[in-house]
Amino acid sequence: IASARQERYPEPAENPVVRLGRLDDDLARRDFTVNAMALLLDADGRGVHLLDPHGGQMDLAARQLRLLHCGSLRDDPTRLLRGARYAARLGFALASASEVQAHEVIGAWPWSWRPGDPPGAAPPALGTRLRMELELLLEREPWPHALRALQAWGGLALVDAQLQADASWRRRLHWAQRLQVPLPAALLAGAADPLAVAERLQLPHRQHRLLTQLLELRKRFQQAGLLDAEARALSPAQWCEWLEAPGLSAEAVALALAADGASRRPLLHWLLQWRHVKAPITAAELMASGVRPGPELGQRLRRERAALLDADWRDQQRV
Repeated sequence: IASARQERYPEPAENPVVRLGRLDDDLARRDFTVNAMALLLDADGRGVHLLDPHGGQMDLAARQLRLLHCGSLRDDPTRLLRGARYAARLGFALASASEVQAHEVIGAWPWSWRPGDPPGAAPPALGTRLRMELELLLEREPWPHALRALQAWGGLALVDAQLQADASWRRRLHWAQRLQVPLPAALLAGAADPLAVAERLQLPHRQHRLLTQLLELRKRFQQAGLLDAEARALSPAQWCEWLEAPGLSAEAVALALAADGASRRPLLHWLLQWRHVKAPITAAELMASGVRPGPELGQRLRRERAALLDADWRDQQRV
């Protein structure tokens, strides 16, 4: 059981200062009218009365989400993500005045931190609390509907302006889900500077590392000139040598497969098939034949594996 509280925001998007208050105060700090209602019990417990100072019952009947006051999103922009979650889960729409507020507030950007500032200086509602709401949206809600609503309201700009204009997030996240790649990392793969956004949101280390490897993979693609036409000319052994270089992981390749359209077929072949192929001869058998332990043994195993990989590929090319 929690006591009734009231709160004030010392600065927009900062954590609020909370102290004890009345029930009316507690309802006035909620996100939307539909969750700003309370039941009053008579002293004898026999009577129940609805306390609805903000018209929540009317909005509930209209299946709409209405912000409580004109400074709601200025104080706490994460309310818009919660609205997208409720909209997706319950099939509610954002009230027209609240949608206008969303576009106006995000367009004015009333917060002291701005994109391009040091990521670690972002206030909680544009940093860690924003990440927590985004994780809940992606993990617990029908995320295609929630993200579509958030984008329609201009809310993806809270994460990154390029994501707000991104038309490919749905395909990217569907692939990530199929390949069991973390959805937050897959979403941020479409940001202008994924690592800066990851640092601001304080993404878990595993996902931050994945994004770092994705950027390294993209850099290698660009440096090697591996557009689709050039990539098709590479043999499986060449792909294995390229993708199994130090600094990359299978999960990073899966993220690249989800995030980028280039060379999807060979990446998928490598992920599902080629990387599991082993040399047709073991190290013990090579040593028994006279090959000494050391660099030569490793080179011989890699050559045997490469030959096996490319033999099937050459047969398919001839067909």
